[in-house]
Amino acid sequence: MYAIDEDKAPDIEHPPQHDGIQVIELSMMDKRKYFPLTMLSGFSVRGLLYPFTLIKTRIQVQKGTELYSGTFDAFNKIARTEGAVGFYRGFWVSSLQIFSQVTYISVYEGTRHLLVTRTPVKSSRVRSLLAGGAASITGQTLFVPVDVVSQHLMIMKLRHSGGMRKLSPLKINADEYKSRFGLTKAIVRAVYKQYGPLGFYQGYLASLAVYAPNSAMWWFFYDTYCDMIPTIAPVWVPRLVLQCMSAPLSGVTSALITNPLDVIRTRIQVEGTRFIPTLKTLWEEEHMNIFLKGLSARLIQSVTFSFFIILGYETIKRWSLLEEHKKHVRW
Repeated sequence: MYAIDEDKAPDIEHPPQHDGIQVIELSMMDKRKYFPLTMLSGFSVRGLLYPFTLIKTRIQVQKGTELYSGTFDAFNKIARTEGAVGFYRGFWVSSLQIFSQVTYISVYEGTRHLLVTRTPVKSSRVRSLLAGGAASITGQTLFVPVDVVSQHLMIMKLRHSGGMRKLSPLKINADEYKSRFGLTKAIVRAVYKQYGPLGFYQGYLASLAVYAPNSAMWWFFYDTYCDMIPTIAPVWVPRLVLQCMSAPLSGVTSALITNPLDVIRTRIQVEGTRFIPTLKTLWEEEHMNIFLKGLSARLIQSVTFSFFIILGYETIKRWSLLEEHKKHVRW
């Protein structure tokens, strides 16, 4: 999962006997265990963190603080007015993205392997940077339509209140659709009718502008922290613990850098606008607050997501190891 030091990269066919295997490769695992467990882990983590995704999205699309003054205010208002179900609007559509997790990881690992074997790139961090960006581009190409539909589901039932604007621009009376899937179908039809087939790729370039750099930087900083933390940690600390410490730090760093782009992406996908007009509107509404809009929810989401994804992913890799490699891997 984390980067291979070029000078210590293990031979996959003949793993080293002294220091153990530093990186668990796909070829070392039983795929019948690995892929199903990876999807189950992804679904569980998304379910745990989805309320923060919903809160972040609502804060990002509102004008100023007309609906919520912040993350905790949003949490209280949603709990009071919509109940527990309000935190999971659009979850079942969004959960389709678990399939992208397998694609993402496969592209990431494949790109790293290609860079090691076919290019002169020597730096482990640079390989992680490039592989993370390539994996994100693939994932976004497949799942931006899911994002578009799920984001409309998150905000569809919000209505004018005390001068508050309706947040979804789709021409749908959400109250007419009592079932979850009825409203989902109505949103799909409305997006197609109002924007055409390309409507499902609203914000695609903005998504690439956010998630490709975010993914690339996440892996770059993850490798950096994985190299730094062991130098100050006692030797008896398990490697998995060090990885789980590095992941949240990487999540915070990359989220702080890319948050303004994430705000722009969300607005574009929900409102169907273009990049420059959206940027101008946000600057007129928020000024420097564009750097903080929805940031607390995003940081909570990013830190928790990074921790649990790495914990699940690295644990699953160890559980899925073929018998001949188990004795070479340190927990």
